[in-house]
Amino acid sequence: MKILLIEDDLRICEVTCRYFSGKGTEMTAVNNGDDALRLAENGLEGYSLVLLDIMLPGADGFTICRAIRKNSEIPVIFITARGREEDILRGYDLGCDDYVVKPFLLSALYAKCSAMVKRNEGGAESVLICGAIRLDTRKLTCFVDGSEVELTPKGFAILRYLMEHQGWTVDRDTLLDRVWGKDYFGIDRVVDNHIKRLRKALGNAGAQIHTAVGRGYKLTEK
Repeated sequence: MKILLIEDDLRICEVTCRYFSGKGTEMTAVNNGDDALRLAENGLEGYSLVLLDIMLPGADGFTICRAIRKNSEIPVIFITARGREEDILRGYDLGCDDYVVKPFLLSALYAKCSAMVKRNEGGAESVLICGAIRLDTRKLTCFVDGSEVELTPKGFAILRYLMEHQGWTVDRDTLLDRVWGKDYFGIDRVVDNHIKRLRKALGNAGAQIHTAVGRGYKLTEK
């Protein structure tokens, strides 16, 4: 796995590169937006994924993401202090694959990057495990403590996304985009209703889905 990190905060660059390199990832860091834009315009041959800040000297991250999407389908994850809803939605509109607001856990970011690269390369694990929950994405089955449970298609899709991003708080809008699709124009409270049913279906393991009041939902091992 080879990752391009576009970030002007040298401390974040240092600790991120050190952590990822310790996991066997080849890292390239660029600290200037204009330099990153030239890379994007010339193609990103050989890279597996891009970690992209928004606020950069020179071209900003939105401009760089737009340039990347003209030439490549490489996974792009924004890592930024800008957590306003309009910024997040703009990032997804420009074609990013995920949007992470600082501060973040390096371990969780690494897990997110690894899963995304595997999916992009067609090598994603078919079995996802979190605490008592075991999800087989190929057989479309779900087990809790070894016993199979029946989930609705939407419940399965929600649980899969939460398991792929376990430990992260996922907001309702993201779940709507990823499960219902960007052309869905209903109210976001539909997510709450499906989460309620999903928890009930999972039994005791439903407690692994935590509510972040005013923000969204998070799946943990306990």
